[in-house]
Amino acid sequence: MIGVVLADDQVLLRAGLRALLDAEPDLTVLGEASDGREAVELVRALRPDVVLMDIRMPGTDGLEATRLVAADPDLAGTRVIVLTTFDLDEYVFEAIRSGASGFLVKDTEPPELLRAVRAVAAGDALLSPRVTRRLIGEFATRSRPTAGAAADRVGVLTEREREVVALVGEGLSNDEIADRLVLSPATAKTHVSRAMVKLHLRDRAQVVVLAYESGLVRPGWSDD
Repeated sequence: MIGVVLADDQVLLRAGLRALLDAEPDLTVLGEASDGREAVELVRALRPDVVLMDIRMPGTDGLEATRLVAADPDLAGTRVIVLTTFDLDEYVFEAIRSGASGFLVKDTEPPELLRAVRAVAAGDALLSPRVTRRLIGEFATRSRPTAGAAADRVGVLTEREREVVALVGEGLSNDEIADRLVLSPATAKTHVSRAMVKLHLRDRAQVVVLAYESGLVRPGWSDD
């Protein structure tokens, strides 16, 4: 059973999310919070698998709450999905850098939201749909300059691992990476895992951040 905590100051939105999640046999909402401080307290008490965290809340906002959750070694098993309105929340990229495993726009269709919760609970980063990858690229161009340090970090990778990190940065799944590089999916997964270990990264969302910061991937791609 995947346990979820909802953190959003909109009661109706939380009610809709709870109804959607609780209707699934493998998902259950463990608790709800209306601000970041309450969310962090709930997470520490309930140890959920996933937190759906709104960025914009009164008091302690979702960005700070995400940092607190990600920095707590006792909460290493909890993943945060940031909720955003897409064109307004310029802190989303910083939230991912701070430890969030991805983000969803608030008008995401229910099937996509359910897939996202399950994927993040399984340890994957939320890198789709395409609008999400585009948003990562947009905020990467606005992030503070870290290109030099990031480029040094990827220097520990083999050429193949650098290729794989770049493809993760483009939002490709292991199967898609395997197709692109003519590898088996298991081999692609091994390359991704080894790169994450070498780079001391928690999940694929942080791989995406580093891929942009290091210059392995640059913002802007086609819509096909």
